[in-house]
Amino acid sequence: MQIGEKKIERPFRWGIVGGGKTSQVGYKHRLGAMRDNTSFVLTAAAFDVDFDRCKEFGKNLCMDEDRLYPDYQTMFAEEAKREDGIEAVDIATPNFLHYEATKAALEAGLHVICEKPLFFEVEQGEEIKRLAEEKGKIVCVTYGFSGFELLQQMRSMVTSGMLGKINMIDLRYAHGFGCDPEGDVKSEGQKWRVDPSKVGRAFVLGDLSTHTYYMSQMICPDQKLKQVLCDRQAFVGSRYPLEDNAYVLMRYEDGAVGRMWCSCVNAGDMSSQHIRIVGSKASLEWNDMHPDELHYQPQGQPEQILYRGMGYLSPEAQEDERLGALHYTGLIESWSNLYGRFAVAMDAKNRGDEETLKNLVYPDLEHGIDGIKWINACAESADKGAVWVDVK
Repeated sequence: MQIGEKKIERPFRWGIVGGGKTSQVGYKHRLGAMRDNTSFVLTAAAFDVDFDRCKEFGKNLCMDEDRLYPDYQTMFAEEAKREDGIEAVDIATPNFLHYEATKAALEAGLHVICEKPLFFEVEQGEEIKRLAEEKGKIVCVTYGFSGFELLQQMRSMVTSGMLGKINMIDLRYAHGFGCDPEGDVKSEGQKWRVDPSKVGRAFVLGDLSTHTYYMSQMICPDQKLKQVLCDRQAFVGSRYPLEDNAYVLMRYEDGAVGRMWCSCVNAGDMSSQHIRIVGSKASLEWNDMHPDELHYQPQGQPEQILYRGMGYLSPEAQEDERLGALHYTGLIESWSNLYGRFAVAMDAKNRGDEETLKNLVYPDLEHGIDGIKWINACAESADKGAVWVDVK
């Protein structure tokens, strides 16, 4: 169990691009990064394309006005001149800005934490991978739900063989908060999400399903996706050619199969993410409405409910435990756990500690590239009339 004590020698001086007053994710990033005050310290920001709005927001966060910048280019250049300049940066902008901002950050010698989906094209991901290796820097992706402790418990049970051979992976991220078409116009954070020039080839497949897809990869690290078949719809017609609902079938290299339902028009449902892993001996099921409970269902035996914070869980599930059993967690604990791992990864990279990096479980650049492959394969399948396509 951790109680906020430092895991690295000192916190990283941290900047943020985007994530300002109109952002839907900026507050989550700040809370996750600074929850323990031992991983990151918010030092500089380019919160908004409107510099006056950026300065007003930064001052309301009690930041030094001299460390608030009109754009990320200026921030990287000016911070590089300072002995106490930022060492890591968060890219919390609309999707179309991720690639250029990440590239510029790496060229400025900064570690990067980037919102999902990472970029539009796999080639962009591969280029960033080469640049990150050249600069000796870490690129992390904020699949924010993946820091829940019981997902680590699922991974431990899968990799130890408790479920037997994995046969089926059943995934869902489907809520109803996109039912109102007026929301696309009224919300600053929603406008760009339904603009193909800013999000690429997909809406909910990139905005939602990449979270759950990564979580399934983390839980089942040996399952390699081979093919997908995607059928997608725009029930709010103004979103076409983007989708607000999609069904995806999956085939894995070892013969396992899966499916994903992704939607923002699942009216009235507040329990948005479900993960069910079915093996030859037993199944596991988790959903984000009850993140502190994991259902373990061995064939021919009574179902067991495993609770977060209990001593019978694996060491991996207890490592990031913050509150103890009976004290219920929320999404910010998950974000905080992720940011803690991001800081450990950056520190290990700085020290050349490849052993720590090899054993650390967090959404890294490779997983971000996998997310790009996922989105593009789904879009290609749907555009071809819901046919099987190879994931490449």
